[in-house]
Amino acid sequence: MLTRNIRSAVLTAAVLLCSAVPALVPAAAAEPAAGGPGWTAAPASGAGTRPSADGRPYFYLEGAPGTVLEDTLALTNPGKKAVTVRLRGAEAYNTASGGSALRATDHSWITPAARTVKVPARTSARVPFSVTVPTTAEPGDHPAAIVAAAGGHETGVRVQLRVSGPTLSALTVEDVRIDKGRGLIHYTVVNRGNTALTPHLDIRTEGPISGAHHITGRTLPVELLPGRRAQLTEKWPHPPALDSASVHLAVTAGGGAHGTGSASAVFVPWWRLAGAAVLVLAGTGGWFAVRRRRLRGKGDGTGTGTGSGPDPYEGDSSTRDMTYTDSEPATAGAAT
Repeated sequence: MLTRNIRSAVLTAAVLLCSAVPALVPAAAAEPAAGGPGWTAAPASGAGTRPSADGRPYFYLEGAPGTVLEDTLALTNPGKKAVTVRLRGAEAYNTASGGSALRATDHSWITPAARTVKVPARTSARVPFSVTVPTTAEPGDHPAAIVAAAGGHETGVRVQLRVSGPTLSALTVEDVRIDKGRGLIHYTVVNRGNTALTPHLDIRTEGPISGAHHITGRTLPVELLPGRRAQLTEKWPHPPALDSASVHLAVTAGGGAHGTGSASAVFVPWWRLAGAAVLVLAGTGGWFAVRRRRLRGKGDGTGTGTGSGPDPYEGDSSTRDMTYTDSEPATAGAAT
Protein backbone atom coordinates (compact mmCIF):
# COMPACT_ATOMS: atom_id res chain seq x y z
CA MET A 1 0.00 0.00 0.00
CA LEU A 2 1.27 3.46 -0.85
CA THR A 3 2.14 5.65 2.07
CA ARG A 4 0.06 8.77 2.68
CA ASN A 5 2.80 11.06 1.31
CA ILE A 6 3.13 9.05 -1.88
CA ARG A 7 -0.65 8.96 -2.24
CA SER A 8 -0.85 12.73 -1.86
CA ALA A 9 1.85 13.21 -4.50
CA VAL A 10 -0.04 10.95 -6.89
CA LEU A 11 -3.26 12.86 -6.34
CA THR A 12 -1.50 16.17 -6.90
CA ALA A 13 0.00 14.92 -10.15
CA ALA A 14 -3.45 13.74 -11.24
CA VAL A 15 -5.11 17.11 -10.70
CA LEU A 16 -2.29 18.92 -12.44
CA LEU A 17 -2.59 16.57 -15.40
CA CYS A 18 -6.35 17.10 -15.52
CA SER A 19 -5.86 20.88 -15.45
CA ALA A 20 -3.18 20.77 -18.13
CA VAL A 21 -5.46 18.89 -20.53
CA PRO A 22 -8.83 20.49 -19.79
CA ALA A 23 -12.08 19.22 -21.20
CA LEU A 24 -13.92 21.71 -23.36
CA VAL A 25 -17.28 22.84 -22.05
CA PRO A 26 -20.04 22.02 -24.58
CA ALA A 27 -21.18 25.01 -26.59
CA ALA A 28 -24.78 24.39 -25.48
CA ALA A 29 -23.85 24.85 -21.82
CA ALA A 30 -25.68 27.81 -20.35
CA GLU A 31 -23.76 30.82 -19.14
CA PRO A 32 -23.94 31.33 -15.38
CA ALA A 33 -26.63 33.64 -14.10
CA ALA A 34 -25.75 37.29 -13.73
CA GLY A 35 -24.18 37.92 -10.36
CA GLY A 36 -23.39 34.22 -9.91
CA PRO A 37 -19.94 32.76 -9.27
CA GLY A 38 -19.29 32.09 -12.96
CA TRP A 39 -18.19 28.51 -12.24
CA THR A 40 -19.62 25.32 -10.71
CA ALA A 41 -18.45 22.49 -8.48
CA ALA A 42 -20.04 19.02 -8.49
CA PRO A 43 -19.17 15.34 -8.14
CA ALA A 44 -17.33 14.10 -11.23
CA SER A 45 -19.25 11.65 -13.40
CA GLY A 46 -18.13 8.03 -13.57
CA ALA A 47 -16.47 8.05 -10.14
CA GLY A 48 -17.33 7.29 -6.57
CA THR A 49 -19.36 4.52 -5.02
CA ARG A 50 -22.78 5.62 -6.30
CA PRO A 51 -22.45 7.12 -9.81
CA SER A 52 -25.56 7.59 -11.93
CA ALA A 53 -26.30 8.38 -15.55
CA ASP A 54 -27.65 11.85 -14.78
CA GLY A 55 -24.90 12.81 -12.38
CA ARG A 56 -24.57 12.62 -8.62
CA PRO A 57 -26.11 15.29 -6.40
CA TYR A 58 -23.48 14.59 -3.71
CA PHE A 59 -20.61 12.28 -2.78
CA TYR A 60 -21.34 9.06 -0.92
CA LEU A 61 -18.36 7.31 0.70
CA GLU A 62 -18.36 4.41 3.14
CA GLY A 63 -15.52 2.55 4.77
CA ALA A 64 -14.26 0.97 7.96
CA PRO A 65 -12.11 2.83 10.50
CA GLY A 66 -8.52 3.10 9.28
CA THR A 67 -9.33 3.04 5.55
CA VAL A 68 -8.66 5.69 2.90
CA LEU A 69 -11.52 6.55 0.53
CA GLU A 70 -11.18 8.43 -2.76
CA ASP A 71 -13.40 10.38 -5.14
CA THR A 72 -13.18 13.21 -7.69
CA LEU A 73 -14.57 16.75 -7.80
CA ALA A 74 -15.39 18.45 -11.11
CA LEU A 75 -14.83 22.20 -11.46
CA THR A 76 -16.42 23.77 -14.54
CA ASN A 77 -15.65 27.26 -15.83
CA PRO A 78 -18.01 28.28 -18.67
CA GLY A 79 -16.77 31.86 -18.61
CA LYS A 80 -14.33 33.68 -20.84
CA LYS A 81 -11.64 34.15 -18.19
CA ALA A 82 -9.63 31.68 -16.13
CA VAL A 83 -10.75 31.12 -12.53
CA THR A 84 -8.57 30.17 -9.56
CA VAL A 85 -10.55 28.03 -7.09
CA ARG A 86 -9.50 27.27 -3.50
CA LEU A 87 -10.55 23.91 -2.04
CA ARG A 88 -10.90 22.54 1.48
CA GLY A 89 -12.85 19.95 3.43
CA ALA A 90 -15.37 21.03 6.09
CA GLU A 91 -17.46 19.27 8.74
CA ALA A 92 -21.24 19.75 8.62
CA TYR A 93 -23.37 20.59 11.65
CA ASN A 94 -26.87 21.75 12.61
CA THR A 95 -27.65 25.29 13.69
CA ALA A 96 -29.90 25.85 16.71
CA SER A 97 -32.97 26.04 14.45
CA GLY A 98 -32.05 22.82 12.60
CA GLY A 99 -30.48 24.35 9.51
CA SER A 100 -27.33 22.91 7.92
CA ALA A 101 -24.00 24.72 8.11
CA LEU A 102 -20.29 24.06 7.60
CA ARG A 103 -17.41 24.60 10.01
CA ALA A 104 -15.01 27.39 9.16
CA THR A 105 -12.03 25.17 10.02
CA ASP A 106 -10.63 22.50 7.68
CA HIS A 107 -11.79 18.91 8.10
CA SER A 108 -8.83 16.79 9.15
CA TRP A 109 -10.22 13.71 7.35
CA ILE A 110 -10.52 15.30 3.87
CA THR A 111 -7.49 16.11 1.73
CA PRO A 112 -7.89 17.60 -1.79
CA ALA A 113 -5.11 16.71 -4.25
CA ALA A 114 -4.54 20.45 -4.66
CA ARG A 115 -5.64 23.28 -2.42
CA THR A 116 -5.68 25.75 -5.31
CA VAL A 117 -6.75 24.92 -8.88
CA LYS A 118 -6.66 27.25 -11.88
CA VAL A 119 -9.45 26.41 -14.33
CA PRO A 120 -8.99 27.95 -17.81
CA ALA A 121 -11.89 29.57 -19.66
CA ARG A 122 -14.58 27.25 -21.02
CA THR A 123 -13.02 24.13 -19.53
CA SER A 124 -13.47 21.66 -16.67
CA ALA A 125 -10.89 20.33 -14.24
CA ARG A 126 -11.18 17.07 -12.30
CA VAL A 127 -9.72 17.27 -8.80
CA PRO A 128 -9.22 14.02 -6.85
CA PHE A 129 -9.50 14.04 -3.06
CA SER A 130 -9.09 11.47 -0.32
CA VAL A 131 -10.90 10.81 2.97
CA THR A 132 -8.77 9.17 5.67
CA VAL A 133 -11.02 7.54 8.27
CA PRO A 134 -9.33 7.50 11.70
CA THR A 135 -8.96 4.15 13.43
CA THR A 136 -10.92 5.60 16.37
CA ALA A 137 -13.85 6.83 14.25
CA GLU A 138 -17.26 5.85 15.58
CA PRO A 139 -19.66 3.96 13.28
CA GLY A 140 -22.43 5.93 11.63
CA ASP A 141 -22.86 9.07 9.55
CA HIS A 142 -20.26 11.85 9.52
CA PRO A 143 -21.61 14.46 7.05
CA ALA A 144 -19.07 16.82 5.52
CA ALA A 145 -18.47 18.82 2.34
CA ILE A 146 -15.85 19.89 -0.18
CA VAL A 147 -15.87 23.70 -0.11
CA ALA A 148 -14.84 25.59 -3.25
CA ALA A 149 -14.25 29.34 -3.18
CA ALA A 150 -13.31 31.86 -5.88
CA GLY A 151 -14.08 35.46 -6.79
CA GLY A 152 -15.83 36.18 -3.52
CA HIS A 153 -18.21 33.22 -3.89
CA GLU A 154 -18.20 29.96 -1.94
CA THR A 155 -20.10 26.72 -2.51
CA GLY A 156 -20.11 23.37 -0.76
CA VAL A 157 -20.53 19.95 -2.34
CA ARG A 158 -21.93 17.50 0.16
CA VAL A 159 -19.92 14.46 1.23
CA GLN A 160 -22.18 11.83 2.81
CA LEU A 161 -19.60 9.82 4.74
CA ARG A 162 -20.52 6.68 6.68
CA VAL A 163 -18.15 4.71 8.86
CA SER A 164 -18.94 1.00 8.70
CA GLY A 165 -20.31 -0.67 11.81
CA PRO A 166 -23.54 -0.94 13.82
CA THR A 167 -26.02 1.88 13.24
CA LEU A 168 -28.76 3.19 15.51
CA SER A 169 -31.65 5.49 14.62
CA ALA A 170 -33.04 7.16 17.75
CA LEU A 171 -34.45 10.54 18.75
CA THR A 172 -36.20 12.28 21.63
CA VAL A 173 -38.65 15.18 21.90
CA GLU A 174 -37.85 17.58 24.74
CA ASP A 175 -38.70 20.99 26.21
CA VAL A 176 -42.27 21.16 24.87
CA ARG A 177 -43.97 24.40 25.87
CA ILE A 178 -46.95 26.48 24.77
CA ASP A 179 -46.87 30.19 24.00
CA LYS A 180 -50.53 31.06 24.60
CA GLY A 181 -50.17 34.71 23.69
CA ARG A 182 -48.97 34.00 20.16
CA GLY A 183 -50.52 30.56 19.65
CA LEU A 184 -47.18 28.76 19.23
CA ILE A 185 -45.83 25.36 20.27
CA HIS A 186 -42.08 25.24 20.97
CA TYR A 187 -40.15 21.96 21.20
CA THR A 188 -36.69 20.45 20.73
CA VAL A 189 -35.82 17.32 18.72
CA VAL A 190 -32.56 15.54 19.62
CA ASN A 191 -30.83 12.92 17.45
CA ARG A 192 -29.70 10.26 19.94
CA GLY A 193 -28.43 7.82 17.32
CA ASN A 194 -25.54 7.72 14.84
CA THR A 195 -27.45 8.20 11.56
CA ALA A 196 -28.74 11.39 9.95
CA LEU A 197 -32.52 11.71 10.34
CA THR A 198 -35.31 13.52 8.48
CA PRO A 199 -38.09 13.73 11.12
CA HIS A 200 -41.84 13.53 10.52
CA LEU A 201 -44.04 15.43 12.99
CA ASP A 202 -47.60 14.80 14.17
CA ILE A 203 -49.38 17.08 16.67
CA ARG A 204 -52.75 16.53 18.31
CA THR A 205 -54.53 18.51 21.01
CA GLU A 206 -57.28 17.66 23.48
CA GLY A 207 -59.30 19.42 26.13
CA PRO A 208 -62.52 18.80 28.11
CA ILE A 209 -64.26 21.68 26.33
CA SER A 210 -62.58 21.90 22.92
CA GLY A 211 -62.27 18.12 22.44
CA ALA A 212 -59.56 16.32 20.44
CA HIS A 213 -58.04 17.75 17.25
CA HIS A 214 -55.22 16.84 14.86
CA ILE A 215 -53.20 20.01 14.17
CA THR A 216 -50.55 18.90 11.71
CA GLY A 217 -48.75 15.96 10.17
CA ARG A 218 -45.76 16.79 7.98
CA THR A 219 -42.13 16.03 7.26
CA LEU A 220 -39.92 18.67 8.83
CA PRO A 221 -37.53 20.58 6.54
CA VAL A 222 -34.61 19.49 8.70
CA GLU A 223 -31.85 16.92 8.36
CA LEU A 224 -30.84 16.24 11.93
CA LEU A 225 -27.26 15.01 12.18
CA PRO A 226 -26.06 12.50 14.81
CA GLY A 227 -25.77 14.00 18.26
CA ARG A 228 -27.36 17.27 17.20
CA ARG A 229 -30.53 19.04 18.38
CA ALA A 230 -32.94 21.46 16.76
CA GLN A 231 -35.23 23.96 18.50
CA LEU A 232 -38.41 24.16 16.42
CA THR A 233 -41.74 25.98 16.52
CA GLU A 234 -45.19 25.09 15.18
CA LYS A 235 -48.23 27.33 14.80
CA TRP A 236 -51.38 26.42 16.74
CA PRO A 237 -54.00 27.61 14.22
CA HIS A 238 -57.03 27.83 16.51
CA PRO A 239 -56.18 27.58 20.23
CA PRO A 240 -59.20 27.35 22.56
CA ALA A 241 -60.58 30.50 24.16
CA LEU A 242 -61.58 28.83 27.44
CA ASP A 243 -60.23 25.38 28.25
CA SER A 244 -57.52 23.37 29.98
CA ALA A 245 -55.90 21.89 26.88
CA SER A 246 -52.84 19.71 26.25
CA VAL A 247 -50.72 19.14 23.14
CA HIS A 248 -49.08 15.83 22.24
CA LEU A 249 -46.17 15.62 19.79
CA ALA A 250 -45.02 12.43 18.04
CA VAL A 251 -41.85 12.57 15.91
CA THR A 252 -40.72 9.62 13.77
CA ALA A 253 -37.86 9.02 11.32
CA GLY A 254 -36.32 6.25 9.27
CA GLY A 255 -34.83 3.24 10.97
CA GLY A 256 -37.60 3.10 13.59
CA ALA A 257 -36.70 6.33 15.39
CA HIS A 258 -39.61 7.55 17.51
CA GLY A 259 -40.05 10.18 20.21
CA THR A 260 -42.97 11.85 22.00
CA GLY A 261 -43.52 14.90 24.15
CA SER A 262 -46.43 16.87 25.61
CA ALA A 263 -47.38 20.03 27.45
CA SER A 264 -50.56 21.60 28.81
CA ALA A 265 -51.91 25.08 29.46
CA VAL A 266 -55.03 26.74 30.86
CA PHE A 267 -56.68 29.17 28.48
CA VAL A 268 -58.72 31.85 30.28
CA PRO A 269 -59.94 35.07 28.56
CA TRP A 270 -59.04 37.32 31.49
CA TRP A 271 -60.14 40.51 29.75
CA ARG A 272 -63.64 39.10 29.25
CA LEU A 273 -63.81 37.84 32.83
CA ALA A 274 -62.62 41.22 34.08
CA GLY A 275 -65.40 42.95 32.15
CA ALA A 276 -68.00 40.54 33.55
CA ALA A 277 -66.65 41.08 37.07
CA VAL A 278 -67.01 44.85 36.69
CA LEU A 279 -70.64 44.44 35.61
CA VAL A 280 -71.38 42.08 38.53
CA LEU A 281 -69.80 44.45 41.05
CA ALA A 282 -71.69 47.41 39.62
CA GLY A 283 -74.99 45.53 39.79
CA THR A 284 -74.33 44.33 43.34
CA GLY A 285 -73.42 47.85 44.47
CA GLY A 286 -76.62 49.23 42.96
CA TRP A 287 -78.77 46.60 44.72
CA PHE A 288 -77.22 47.39 48.11
CA ALA A 289 -77.78 51.13 47.55
CA VAL A 290 -81.47 50.61 46.80
CA ARG A 291 -81.84 48.29 49.80
CA ARG A 292 -80.19 50.85 52.09
CA ARG A 293 -82.53 53.62 50.95
CA ARG A 294 -85.59 51.46 51.61
CA LEU A 295 -84.44 50.62 55.13
CA ARG A 296 -83.85 54.29 55.91
CA GLY A 297 -87.37 55.18 54.64
CA LYS A 298 -88.99 52.69 57.02
CA GLY A 299 -87.13 54.18 59.98
CA ASP A 300 -88.52 57.75 59.51
CA GLY A 301 -91.46 58.85 61.90
CA THR A 302 -90.80 56.35 64.70
CA GLY A 303 -90.84 57.70 68.37
CA THR A 304 -92.58 57.61 71.93
CA GLY A 305 -95.79 59.09 73.51
CA THR A 306 -99.30 59.46 72.09
CA GLY A 307 -98.37 61.16 68.92
CA SER A 308 -99.29 59.93 65.56
CA GLY A 309 -96.91 57.03 65.80
CA PRO A 310 -98.02 53.51 65.27
CA ASP A 311 -100.10 51.61 67.81
CA PRO A 312 -97.72 49.56 69.97
CA TYR A 313 -100.27 46.78 70.00
CA GLU A 314 -101.11 46.91 66.38
CA GLY A 315 -101.56 43.48 65.04
CA ASP A 316 -102.08 41.84 68.48
CA SER A 317 -105.89 41.85 69.18
CA SER A 318 -105.66 39.47 72.11
CA THR A 319 -103.60 41.97 74.10
CA ARG A 320 -105.67 45.04 73.14
CA ASP A 321 -109.12 43.56 74.21
CA MET A 322 -107.95 42.21 77.58
CA THR A 323 -110.01 43.49 80.74
CA TYR A 324 -108.10 43.89 83.98
CA THR A 325 -109.85 43.19 87.49
CA ASP A 326 -108.82 43.47 91.15
CA SER A 327 -106.49 40.88 92.31
CA GLU A 328 -108.20 40.74 95.78
CA PRO A 329 -111.27 38.37 95.97
CA ALA A 330 -114.69 39.85 97.00
CA THR A 331 -115.77 39.44 100.77
CA ALA A 332 -118.70 37.06 101.22
CA GLY A 333 -121.72 38.74 102.84
CA ALA A 334 -121.98 42.08 104.72
CA ALA A 335 -120.76 42.97 108.20
CA THR A 336 -123.40 43.24 110.81
